[in-house]
Amino acid sequence: RKIPFDEVAAIREAVADAESELRGEGRVLLRYSGTEAVARVMVEGRDAGMVERLTDAVAETLREHLR
Repeated sequence: RKIPFDEVAAIREAVADAESELRGEGRVLLRYSGTEAVARVMVEGRDAGMVERLTDAVAETLREHLR
């Protein structure tokens, strides 16, 4: 079942935290795969280390709350 991301408070908060840390210089995108039973996380930003850390944090939140 593909629960809408915005219906899960912890996911909304994780995305908001990531976007806040990016300070308008990047974006966070979540979407379900159309062909696989997975959710995809994309974070874009100027600093590769920050992008990787934020991606990991959001992905971990998804793993915890979409089981």
